[in-house]
Amino acid sequence: LCLMAAPGKVAAFRLPPLPTIGEIIRLFRLKALKQLSQNFLLDLRLTDKIVKQAGELKNAHVCEVGPGPGGITRSILSAGVEQLLLIEKDVRFIPGLQMLSEAAPGKVHIVHGDILTYKMEKAFPKHLKKSWEDEPPNIHIIGNLPFSVSTPLIIKWLENVSKRDGPFVYGRTQMTLTFQKEVGERLTANPGSKQRSRLSIMAQHLCTVENCFVIPGQAFVPKPEVDVAVVHFTPLVQPKIQQPFELVEKVVQSVFQFRRKYCFRGIETLFPENGRLKRTEQLMMTANVDPTLRPFQLSMSQFRNLCNAYRKMCDEDPSLFVFSYREELRQKKITRNLLESTGQPEQTEEENQL
Repeated sequence: LCLMAAPGKVAAFRLPPLPTIGEIIRLFRLKALKQLSQNFLLDLRLTDKIVKQAGELKNAHVCEVGPGPGGITRSILSAGVEQLLLIEKDVRFIPGLQMLSEAAPGKVHIVHGDILTYKMEKAFPKHLKKSWEDEPPNIHIIGNLPFSVSTPLIIKWLENVSKRDGPFVYGRTQMTLTFQKEVGERLTANPGSKQRSRLSIMAQHLCTVENCFVIPGQAFVPKPEVDVAVVHFTPLVQPKIQQPFELVEKVVQSVFQFRRKYCFRGIETLFPENGRLKRTEQLMMTANVDPTLRPFQLSMSQFRNLCNAYRKMCDEDPSLFVFSYREELRQKKITRNLLESTGQPEQTEEENQL
């Protein structure tokens, strides 16, 4: 399966002649399922371009998420990887992937499973582990993700980065993934951008995030209604906010609860009604954040200050961290319904927004 090489030169790996991706789709009667938000990428020039964004893959260990009919899989194998782990939830794609596995003996391992529950900490050989401060290990995660999975999956992996578990027990494992163009813009949005969101802060405080290029929707089959962004992640040696993932997520989510209002309005939701105004003022003053800034205007250092100040308040009063604004609203509504005997009372503005 290797082409003859000139004396003294290492032979490059080449896949033998195989059916095209289109032929594989016809051969196994594969059809993209709308309920799984599946879209096939058939153009091997584009799959090569995605794989190139991952960096040098020669002799690397790669995990491809949701390979589907195997377009990106072929490009990964052609890059000369040592081992390729394929995790595919949809059993219909397994026979086509097995053809690729047979064409690259000993290189491909296929897992029929869900990436959201698969134990990535055991996916690669132990000898590949590097310390967090070292260069990233020779391990890469690549995937053309279904839109329905992409956001919950990247949040899960960002939590893994924060805790250095899952695929990051091996060190600062790099990821090259596809998202809806709008999600890609959120992941990389700077302060002041209207796309700045919870996702921007959660990703950028833990990783270097690069929006590599955009693939037009018409390149996919079936054509999605949106274009697709290819995004590359490299975990940072030191997170920009050195607090537990759950605390950072709670503060950032609260700030963006009311994204069109002043940021203090979201900060208020961190505190119970009794003493809410006083504690909000205390937090804003300690963090030195202007309460009249909009959430998308806040810099990473301002979010860091807010998280550090909130952590200090939680250390002084542990009941603060378990407080839930939504639960408080729910209890108030139940109480109001019990007190009101004449029909359903109108929802408050906060209930409507949430």
